Amino acid sequence: MRRWWIVAAGLNGLAAVTAGAAAQHLWGDAAGSALAETAVRYELPHAVALLVLAALPIPTRRLARGFLAGAGASLAPGVTLFAGALYALAAGAPFAVTLAVPVGGSLMILGWGLLLAYGVALGPEIKASAQKPAGQ
Repeated sequence: MRRWWIVAAGLNGLAAVTAGAAAQHLWGDAAGSALAETAVRYELPHAVALLVLAALPIPTRRLARGFLAGAGASLAPGVTLFAGALYALAAGAPFAVTLAVPVGGSLMILGWGLLLAYGVALGPEIKASAQKPAGQ
């Protein structure tokens, strides 16, 4: 699963930078540029978040592991769908593509909520590992 979060981070980072450049140089209309800029504004930090999720240590608590897995499994398709739909709309895709935007946004919200739950579920686990003396 973590491998796919890294792949999604790379895909979304690549798309955000490429679309950001395209919005500045290729899109002629203001509406298309605004859609692309919105996508970039959400996509790039979410790409970094996915990379961070993949780098986090696997928690020992089963509940925390589940929340972490759920966070990544929601954020990765959520940001890809959200930003991808906005890019498609900016490039002239049919209006029906608009329906994908709130689905992607909802998945991103769910992912951040699951990340919050992951942090709460870790609780004493973080405290215990932080109090271990060096070398143990």
